[in-house]
Amino acid sequence: MALKTTPLTHLHRQRGARLVDFSGWEMPLHYGSQIEEHHRVRRDAGVFDVSHMLPIDVEGAAAEALLARLLSSGVERLARPGAALYACLLNERGGIVDDVIVYRRGGCAFRIVVNAGPAEKDLAWIDRQRAALPVSTQPRRDLAILAVQGPRACERAAAALPTLAPALRNLARFQATEADGVFVARTGYTGEDGYELMLPAERAEDAWQALLAAGVAPCGLGARDTLRLEAGLNLYGQDMDEEVTPFECGLGWTVDLKGGRDFIGRDALAAARPRWQRLGLVLADKGVLRHGQRVETALGDGIITSGGFAPTLGRSIALARLPLGLVPGATVGVAIRDKMATAVCVRPPFVRHGVPSIAVSKA
Repeated sequence: MALKTTPLTHLHRQRGARLVDFSGWEMPLHYGSQIEEHHRVRRDAGVFDVSHMLPIDVEGAAAEALLARLLSSGVERLARPGAALYACLLNERGGIVDDVIVYRRGGCAFRIVVNAGPAEKDLAWIDRQRAALPVSTQPRRDLAILAVQGPRACERAAAALPTLAPALRNLARFQATEADGVFVARTGYTGEDGYELMLPAERAEDAWQALLAAGVAPCGLGARDTLRLEAGLNLYGQDMDEEVTPFECGLGWTVDLKGGRDFIGRDALAAARPRWQRLGLVLADKGVLRHGQRVETALGDGIITSGGFAPTLGRSIALARLPLGLVPGATVGVAIRDKMATAVCVRPPFVRHGVPSIAVSKA
């Protein structure tokens, strides 16, 4: 089966990007140097084509009631147009169907942005729950999404896209607005300040070229992964899935069990005892931590869910699913090939706004 493409795939090819299969999409891994792209986002500004993600518009008289049933967090937090909420879609067992960002566009109109891999599953799940409710769902495959991230994201994006400059400069963090036909959200997946621009697909090429001309570096999925790992952000399908509850992967803060809201998975979460916890690991020895490696601890075995080299820290880090009772500072062993390496448990994030948030000594 042919891979899906974004409105910018031809530009990625022209620029010599290494293209890979990501959840059925042909996406750029990097444009030459993944590490350089990582550093550009931490120190300046980079842009990612994330048009493989799917915005879904949910509208109608019962839209808020539907979202109150679907989301782990209370949709009442979206009090005003432009307010954004990070939350989980849960199954009846409390497992994570997907992690999403929801925006109130105004009145009874909302936008949910879901991940590429589970997008069709998510859409079917939402449609199943709305059943005969007076709610419409519209997958916005007509939109492209550009994520401009980094400490100079606002400055460079405003210079590149002057019709969006007032919105970019005045928007608070984790808020959204619409300007010149573009849905502008001050959100991202890198641990840096930045914006996600949802715009008509036919305008994506001009916006991309304008951003690059203004000094924004094109960045691929490789840097996106190392940036989110340093920021301690989960990846769906690795750090969480339908067999893992929010309390077991560091997302317990997204769950609102107070009050009487009856959301899917509530009863299971209220009754269940977490089987494990999420902690970060910093490798003390030489080597690289990777997804799937076994972790030996004094309280039993665990597993690395995401791992890799952290360019900002200059060493390897990971997110791990570990036994309850372990605390930051604990020493564990990690099976790297045929040897056991030493790692230290820490509380993510590893990097906050470009600055290490943990003490790191050289191996």
